[in-house]
Amino acid sequence: MSRTRSLIELEHLSADEIAVFLKLARRMQSGQPKPLLRGKRIALLFYEASTRTRVSFEFAAKLLGTHTSVINATASSIEKGESLVDTGKTLQALGADCIVVRHPSSGAPHVLNRNLQVPIINAGDGMHEHPSQGLLDAYTILRHKKSLKGLRITMIGDIQHSRVVRSNVHLLSKFGAQIVLCGPPELLPEHAGALAPGVKVSRHIEEATRKADVVMMLRVQKERLAGLRLDANHYIAHYQLTPERLKLAKSDAIVMHPGPMVRGMEIQSEIADGPQSVIEEQVHNGVYVRMAILSICLGVQ
Repeated sequence: MSRTRSLIELEHLSADEIAVFLKLARRMQSGQPKPLLRGKRIALLFYEASTRTRVSFEFAAKLLGTHTSVINATASSIEKGESLVDTGKTLQALGADCIVVRHPSSGAPHVLNRNLQVPIINAGDGMHEHPSQGLLDAYTILRHKKSLKGLRITMIGDIQHSRVVRSNVHLLSKFGAQIVLCGPPELLPEHAGALAPGVKVSRHIEEATRKADVVMMLRVQKERLAGLRLDANHYIAHYQLTPERLKLAKSDAIVMHPGPMVRGMEIQSEIADGPQSVIEEQVHNGVYVRMAILSICLGVQ
């Protein structure tokens, strides 16, 4: 049994360390779930609303035989002004063996990790990272492609505010993928190309999708467009994934979306429900990847 560890970000993990999570996820999916974590207690501390991430962590934990408790910011002492660290210490004192945290502030999981003794798993922090999503996206790609090396992976949409993009870029670049980021300047600053070596920035969806192996769409909030004085109809005309634009990608390209998905905004339903879409598979795979994360972070494999 290895010692416990936290999962805060992918940026500083090596390709070998990341591969351990992906290999264990494959084992989790190919065999019958075993109660490896029987007797353990997992606290799900969510300061932001979540469906896919929270529920998949909860299902993953229960498949491994653990007890879970969900703590929402609006239904706990957090609402009364209790600090993040004090809430974490309370959960630790109550017997939590691991804390999964989602927080609107970048760096919040780092703060918990510095102040607590139990493993901390980052379920998304501000605009920083979403490591479990990055892992499940890579896992999903590898269910359809032999290797990440050399794949042309295009991400289109609100790059600037996406923690999913940051985790994906850090992970995929370590395995030799060619990454193209696409969006208008307001949602994709030029310096985003510096996230990792070899990342390219494109302003034209046709250029970005041409010969792509993977096309990943990102949610675009209409209220954010309004705040940036971007017209929604203009965005749809220039950056929405349509059947015509998808035809520019490779014939065996897959379409992904980390969710939540806004049909008719960044993607047409015909694509989201089409034969090249693996969007529902991404959600399904999240359970196995998060089973692997919980097992590794709690030192049981």
